[in-house]
Amino acid sequence: MERERHVRLFRNGRNQALRIPREFELEADEAIIHKDGSKLIIEPVPKKSLLELLATWKPLAEDFPAIEDAPVVPEEIF
Repeated sequence: MERERHVRLFRNGRNQALRIPREFELEADEAIIHKDGSKLIIEPVPKKSLLELLATWKPLAEDFPAIEDAPVVPEEIF
């Protein structure tokens, strides 16, 4: 993969923008951008782990319905 490529900046409404060349595409839907001196650094937002995702969910306000049918009793088959 190329390490450097010349790109043009353009205006998109009141924002300055650039098109990211295909070889530099991020495998994400969101990114974090920050400035380090005169450099702009763009990083993909890391995906949350399942535990982090579950921690953001609110508990259910209702109980699960009663199960009318008893579970099947396992039987050995020879």
